[in-house]
Amino acid sequence: MRHTLLLCSTPPVAGGGTGLRPSARGTGHRHDTERRSTIFTGTDRGGHEGAPGAPRGQSGQGGRPTPGPGGVTIPAVSPESQASEALPSRRRRTPRGGRHRGDESFLLPPGSPTLVLAVPGPARQAGTEIAAELARLVEIEHTGQPAHVGHLEGPEASLHAVLAGLRQERPDEPAAVVVPLSTGPDPALDAAVRDAVAAAPVPAVAAEPLGPHPLIAEALHDRLADAGLARADRIRMMTMVTAASGFIVATPGDAVAVRQAEVTSVLLASRLAAPVFTASLNDEASFRAAAEQLRVSGAASVAVAPHLIGPEPEWHRVAAAAASIGAGYSAPLGPHPALARVAALRYVEALSRALAD
Repeated sequence: MRHTLLLCSTPPVAGGGTGLRPSARGTGHRHDTERRSTIFTGTDRGGHEGAPGAPRGQSGQGGRPTPGPGGVTIPAVSPESQASEALPSRRRRTPRGGRHRGDESFLLPPGSPTLVLAVPGPARQAGTEIAAELARLVEIEHTGQPAHVGHLEGPEASLHAVLAGLRQERPDEPAAVVVPLSTGPDPALDAAVRDAVAAAPVPAVAAEPLGPHPLIAEALHDRLADAGLARADRIRMMTMVTAASGFIVATPGDAVAVRQAEVTSVLLASRLAAPVFTASLNDEASFRAAAEQLRVSGAASVAVAPHLIGPEPEWHRVAAAAASIGAGYSAPLGPHPALARVAALRYVEALSRALAD
């Protein structure tokens, strides 16, 4: 079986959508006579949800439910919502109300490669429940397929064991896509993930880390607001008043990690309308230098935004680092819905590259 993978930067149109369509290896352009799996986006151009081929409502409008026998409601969509060549395509939807999948959601067909979150550290440590919750959010809110958690240290629930327990559903697809649970490139973490993927008994591919990405800046903004260090208009997510007038994005890693996190810092500064500097939690001198620069620039008070998800060992350094400069700090990002959205995107990107090779 052959698959075509589509990443849409514009909404899909009737008959398949627009975007990159890498074909399977060695197949050329002969794709009309072979069967391919499709990831349905779940909405038509009017924003209605449902499954392709389902009955239309009695009113004739796509996306309206149709009463079935025994009081069962049958979902319905317009035929225009069928993206027959989209594997997968980005969902387009109207503003949501209640519990629905997010804007960056993908409905994967049964048997799609398993998404595995690679978590630094052993299974039995503080913060590991964050990974389990993120996997649940990815599964329920974005892909519709099971997501697993594999730890990079210790024998319990290790990444090696998780990959060994999977099987390859289709010969032309990997069995798993491993997404590092990291806010940015981490040489040690990335190397451990690549080694696990190379040693796996089934074909697997490694995805990029979650950041940098604008959604991480959104999550940092939320955590600062939760801590009372920044106040945000919850409708437009624009800061109206801030308890702090300068911010430090505190990231683990070396100077390379700091440069990567500076992308997120710029995005956060635009949301807060306040100066934001980046510093490494592994370098106390650079941390204090960032605080001094903020105060020289006129910041009367400083707050620390940990560029961490939670399981990282550097989380334990945040309180001491903030105290050393007399600053408050927010909680780690944790199981923020924005991180689940980024994880789903990284999965799709990696799968796209794998199917294009």
